[in-house]
Amino acid sequence: MKLTFLGTNGWFDSATGNTPSAVLETENYNIIFDAGFGLAKADTCLNPDKPTFLFISHFHFDHICGLHALPKLNFKQPLTIFGRKDLKKLFKNVINFPYTAPLSFLNYKVSLVPLKEGSYTKPFNFVCKQLKHTNTSLGYRIEVDGKVVVYCSDTAICENDALLAQDADLLIHECAFVPGEVSDWGHSNPEQVAAMAKQVNVKKLALTHFGAARYHNMEIRKNAENVAKEIFPNTIAATDGLVLEV
Repeated sequence: MKLTFLGTNGWFDSATGNTPSAVLETENYNIIFDAGFGLAKADTCLNPDKPTFLFISHFHFDHICGLHALPKLNFKQPLTIFGRKDLKKLFKNVINFPYTAPLSFLNYKVSLVPLKEGSYTKPFNFVCKQLKHTNTSLGYRIEVDGKVVVYCSDTAICENDALLAQDADLLIHECAFVPGEVSDWGHSNPEQVAAMAKQVNVKKLALTHFGAARYHNMEIRKNAENVAKEIFPNTIAATDGLVLEV
């Protein structure tokens, strides 16, 4: 099972990367986390013969702008999109004319599945919980192929964040703020994420969603990684194109 980061920026694309998206290829499925413009590169790393499941954290544009590229992705199996309880209404408003092609334009089947907080068993075991952000944002805990992979973006550190991450094999977590930065907007800095990962016994931490206006070069991102490693050594700052074995 491998995870490929397609976009690791928050807010906007820049020389450091695209907005957030990552593909987890499992034995039987493609699992995609978020649909920033990194999603446009998904066809470079996923198997189109497998069914694909896209988990959207929330509807800030940096997490959905890649949906504009769905006609580029010629899936041979259906695409299922999971998201917050008003998912269908939001798609009707945004993923539609005049802004972009509607789902009916695609040459493959797409299903929209609104979620409430809780546990699910199909198509595999997963849990979703609301996180702490200015816009309703969901975090996901996926259990597949004997591993637990958790995705939390965008959020400040909170109780649900920690509950999802407990004992995870891999925690993929946002890091929009630079070391020492704190705000009420609903984001995290590297020290906070590393401390939480250590507290809940995460095995590996991958930082992503680096705020593009703050992390305007890779040296700043590397510093965040080093700061986090002082607290939780098994930390990596993700970059576009990074592949991790899970």
